[in-house]
Amino acid sequence: MSEIKKSPNNSLSFQRKVAILGIVLFVGKLVAWQLTNSDAVFSDAMESIVNIIAAFLGLYSLYVAAKPKDTDHPYGHGKAEFITSGVEGVLIIAAGIIIIVQAADSLLHGNVPQKLDWGILIVAATAIINFMMGYLSYQKGIKENSLVLQSSGKHLQSDTLTTLGVIISMILVYFTNQYWIDAAVALLFGGYIIFIGYKILRKALSGIMDEADMEMLDQMSVVLNENRKPEWIDIHNVRIQQHGSVLHIDAHLTLPWYFELRTAHEEMENVYRLLGKYTEREVEFNFHLDDCKPFSCEICQLFECTVRQRTFKRKIEWNEHTITQVNKHELGTD
Repeated sequence: MSEIKKSPNNSLSFQRKVAILGIVLFVGKLVAWQLTNSDAVFSDAMESIVNIIAAFLGLYSLYVAAKPKDTDHPYGHGKAEFITSGVEGVLIIAAGIIIIVQAADSLLHGNVPQKLDWGILIVAATAIINFMMGYLSYQKGIKENSLVLQSSGKHLQSDTLTTLGVIISMILVYFTNQYWIDAAVALLFGGYIIFIGYKILRKALSGIMDEADMEMLDQMSVVLNENRKPEWIDIHNVRIQQHGSVLHIDAHLTLPWYFELRTAHEEMENVYRLLGKYTEREVEFNFHLDDCKPFSCEICQLFECTVRQRTFKRKIEWNEHTITQVNKHELGTD
């Protein structure tokens, strides 16, 4: 087992700021809703409630994820981020449903917004603050490889888009007195919020189920191909797991059977250093060393080998599909 560690994770302190900001923005939107009696503003306020709950859930998950490995959790506690993001996705979907129900009721029975000028000013201020914090949260999430901060950032940015729509709808209602526009906009954004919630939930379930990240596997295979050594006869059974901001990479590396233990271990460490150099995450490697078999000669590019038993036939190109093959590559079976 080997680890390559990167810069420390500062996600926890940043998430605190997101949580506090969520409370401030919710209060502002609640005031705007009370002043205007607008369904569109109600939809915005409902999403802010979800923002607050999600922010504090995210804060807790980052606290749990930061805990060191222990006997009960040998891979650490990073999966807590995926669970929290999944809960956030469910909450967003629930908020969208509530908004649609409220807006549909207003369309059927009528609802007259009021004091829209004040509502426009207050909601516009929250939109600007929301967008700035959402952008910072998402960028911080990418830098720290934190799904929670990325989810929060996307949520805040999507909240900004819905808020912008709310502002436009209030302006239209203010100048036209067509009150149905208010409820119609709330309906549209209720559906949009449900879509955003689904995407966040889908990504969280992908992490919980350890779904293969084909893009990451492709990037890994490119690095291996570009730096390939003849001694690295074969790489297969590659598996990548994400535990919070930490990557766990398992793989099988085939080396010449006559390599002494020290030489084989050094080649394995060379692969670790190579892959660790091309990622900004903390990476934990666990490679299994395989000795080459007679059929391996047909794909082996160590041409100066003096004990070769078969003629070289062709090179196996490493890509996201070949490196994940469970068994050693063998011509006629790869």
